[in-house]
Amino acid sequence: MGKIRKTYSKEFKLKAIDMYVNNHMGSTSIDNELGISKSIVKRWISHYNREGFQGLDEKRGKSNSPLQGRPKKSPESEAEKINRLEAENAYLKKLLAAKRRMIQEKKNQ
Repeated sequence: MGKIRKTYSKEFKLKAIDMYVNNHMGSTSIDNELGISKSIVKRWISHYNREGFQGLDEKRGKSNSPLQGRPKKSPESEAEKINRLEAENAYLKKLLAAKRRMIQEKKNQ
């Protein structure tokens, strides 16, 4: 599993940027004051300078491309569902029979 990242509100990000711009605090000072990494503060400032207030929006997990993500499936018909379940049953029966043969062979040895 990946690392779980904390999400901050736009107001919190704006407070950090305000401390940087208006109070002339460095990213290390803001790091100590707010308890966040200075690299995060630098990233927020960069986004804010490039895109303004909209740059502070959360962008993770949002894709603009229609090709991203899993393709949508059409619901399977009743006949397709029955065929799939019958195939699963047949596979499981063969697997169970093979396992029983292996157990029987071990007993006979």
